Amino acid sequence: MTSDNDKKPPTLNRVLEEARRNIEVEDDELDEARDRRDKLRSVLAKEFAESTTYVNGSVAHGDALTPLTDVDVGVIVAEAIDTHGPGKEGPRGLMDRAANRIREELKDDYKRLSVTVEGQKRSVLVRFGDPVTPGQRDFTADVIVAIENCSGAGLFIPNEDSWDRSHPVGHTGMVRTANKDKTGYTYAKVVRLLKHWNRSNGKPLCSWNIKALALGCITGRVTMVEGLQTWFAYAHAELGKGETPDPAGVAPEPIHINEAMTMSQVRDKLAKASRQLAQAIEYDVAGYPALAQNELAQMFNDKDMLPPPDETALLGESRRYDNHRRPQAPAVIASRPAAPSVRPWAP
Repeated sequence: MTSDNDKKPPTLNRVLEEARRNIEVEDDELDEARDRRDKLRSVLAKEFAESTTYVNGSVAHGDALTPLTDVDVGVIVAEAIDTHGPGKEGPRGLMDRAANRIREELKDDYKRLSVTVEGQKRSVLVRFGDPVTPGQRDFTADVIVAIENCSGAGLFIPNEDSWDRSHPVGHTGMVRTANKDKTGYTYAKVVRLLKHWNRSNGKPLCSWNIKALALGCITGRVTMVEGLQTWFAYAHAELGKGETPDPAGVAPEPIHINEAMTMSQVRDKLAKASRQLAQAIEYDVAGYPALAQNELAQMFNDKDMLPPPDETALLGESRRYDNHRRPQAPAVIASRPAAPSVRPWAP
């Protein structure tokens, strides 16, 4: 079934589809990232016998952007279920074991490999010393050692010397279901655009916050325009109630906004983007595709991802749009010369 936005703003949907392709991760990047992630899973399985490994993050969720700089992998340590967790041993010993085994197993494959536990709040940080995307400084992995939560849903994951409840396996399942089963992969397409808008506009939200909010509003097949409109309106309204709760209902803390911003500042950014998108749609529906693309380019704030239109076309449309909007001069008496028309200055 064809949606209204398929009929109304054809230029915007085409431009957004091209922009999405510009930020989509390349197949060779994905292949290399998955290979490194699988090596880590294999190492963790060796160190922690009879344990289960899992994946999380943008590569697992299917919404990775280029340049690809990291992956997320975890292990649910079966042997520690009775000895570690809240009120028992902390995570440091398990993190050290994972780090030591990764160093030993992968040192020959990656000559500049660096594995860090000290100072890490949640994960073992693996620096490969070898980027996946040309031109980047490095490629990293966050490795989580987790404990099964026997009294409820989800896992216990490290929080410095203690443990927090979380549900990374459930999160990945929710995103994959939304993407494949509910939206025909349009969820991931819209999320990619939103993640790029976010990183080009001061990063008011983390990627997981964007996806968690999208789980609440991108629930069927949508065009790029429909998805963005829906998400900005929904996110602005939801954040007006407070920070986003864990969609799995497990984590005790909500998903925090950028700590350098107030909630009002975050919502102002969302409102501004929503207005820019609405203006772009209005231009496109009225037959001004260059003006529409220019508005969208300003919203995304990255000319490499979504370039502005040709300047000649933009100038021509601007003049035509102004002429269309200018009020008609009232009739005058023939014997009296008409006053010159003066257009007020506007920024």
